Amino acid sequence: MNKLAKLFLGGILMLSMSSINAAETAKSIVIYFSRTGENYSVGVIKEGNTAKVAKVVAAMTGSDIFEVKEADKYPVNYNECIARAKKEVQTKARPAFLGTAPDLSKYDTIYLGYPNWWGDVPMVVYTLLEKAKVDGKTILPFCTHEGSGLGATAKKLAKVFPKAKVEQDGLAIYGHVAQKDAAAVKTAVEGWLKKLGKLK
Repeated sequence: MNKLAKLFLGGILMLSMSSINAAETAKSIVIYFSRTGENYSVGVIKEGNTAKVAKVVAAMTGSDIFEVKEADKYPVNYNECIARAKKEVQTKARPAFLGTAPDLSKYDTIYLGYPNWWGDVPMVVYTLLEKAKVDGKTILPFCTHEGSGLGATAKKLAKVFPKAKVEQDGLAIYGHVAQKDAAAVKTAVEGWLKKLGKLK
């Protein structure tokens, strides 16, 4: 093999290794908020609807996972919870979360899960994202709901975080489906991830 051919092959090998290293360092995280207690159409639950979806997303993408937990616990009673949630949305409150925000410096993609509350993301999720700093990140939203779908939540996220890239083609799964039909959740998540080109 002549010197020119060796240099050419060496360059190809370096480019290939560079691509592999880039793939290894490009990491993703699932950040989600989910509520237990009394939920609409499913009764009192021990694992939240969004939590069930979030775990499937994390498993299928090989992502790390972080649960947002509110410092001031939402009421177990459904009506009391939605009344408080409505007030927080109306006042654009920023309720505190438990613990510390995750270090997002090693992630480029955030799968963001939440229940659709009054046409918006639960305010505690905004608190967390503002603290964690999501500028330059890609945010892929998914939600659970009982009829409102994703609504305008992705647009609202993009408005609050203009320096992040918020995917508008998010995933919405009925809460009762998330709670009772694991196979349907896996099918829905897989279809969404394939459409986004994000399956591991």
